[in-house]
Amino acid sequence: MRDQKPSTAGELFDSTLFRSGLKISHLRLILAIDDHRRISAAADALGISQPAASRMLSEIETMLKAPVCERVARGVLLTPYGEALARRARSIFLELREASREINELKTGSGGSVSLGSVTGPALNLAVPAIRQVMTAYPGIEINVQIENSNVLARELLAARHDFIIGRIPDDQPPRLFNMVEIGYEEVCLIVRDGHPLLDKPMVVAEDLPSYDWVFQPPGTLLRRAVEDSFVAAGVRLPATVINTSSIILTLSMVRNTNAIAPVALDVANLIAGNGTPAGEIRILKTEIPIRIKPYGLITAEGRALPPSAKLLYDLILKQGRA
Repeated sequence: MRDQKPSTAGELFDSTLFRSGLKISHLRLILAIDDHRRISAAADALGISQPAASRMLSEIETMLKAPVCERVARGVLLTPYGEALARRARSIFLELREASREINELKTGSGGSVSLGSVTGPALNLAVPAIRQVMTAYPGIEINVQIENSNVLARELLAARHDFIIGRIPDDQPPRLFNMVEIGYEEVCLIVRDGHPLLDKPMVVAEDLPSYDWVFQPPGTLLRRAVEDSFVAAGVRLPATVINTSSIILTLSMVRNTNAIAPVALDVANLIAGNGTPAGEIRILKTEIPIRIKPYGLITAEGRALPPSAKLLYDLILKQGRA
């Protein structure tokens, strides 16, 4: 209802709002639109038809007496009123999740649950040992771990799908939305298959690299940008043929079966580059190219306290990182 007089953002959450008919399903739609930036994609994510989503959107605007989204060239964006509603909706769903978690722990007597996101390297050398300690001390605890790049993890954290993450704050996110404690640097190396032509060289130089295919993380991710910056600093052209994926399994498969090169965390490379096993088909390339990436840390959402079970794991990872 675009012709109605808009209310102020502060008026959106008057006590009469839910009495006017605003439902949890309406809030889910607003969050889906915020995540996907297209009404059709938001409808698909919620498992409803696009006409149903458009009808719900109209209902929301009628209740709020304000437009909540506007059409742009490549989809839709939330208006300031929609953004205000989305922020409060995320808080509501976070509280509902925490209430469900607490009730389940009371019912089952379990040690609680934790949702953690991490980039790959720190997941191996920090999260795994800490998880092992927690599960030994608290056998009933449930721990959910997502391994992804920092861009994805930061969005998941803001969406309240994780208690905390191990990674970096992406350049496209306002730092004020996060609290970060730096705990280390992640070394990066290049991996190839056993028998790759470049393994015959005692030291690979920058000029040797662009002629091969590369497997990169998606554009805009921090590791991808660090590698591209290394090419630029060395004065060589970027690779012409690139496969983009955030999947470490697909990355390894491409490297093992082609002459492609891939940048990965050194901890990951050391884990997979074994001897006498199928993993030994992966080798670390000796190169003079430095790949510098920002330090990683433990990241929480600003203004959101950790529940006891998550705080326990957080403190163990922090202790190991500082050690």
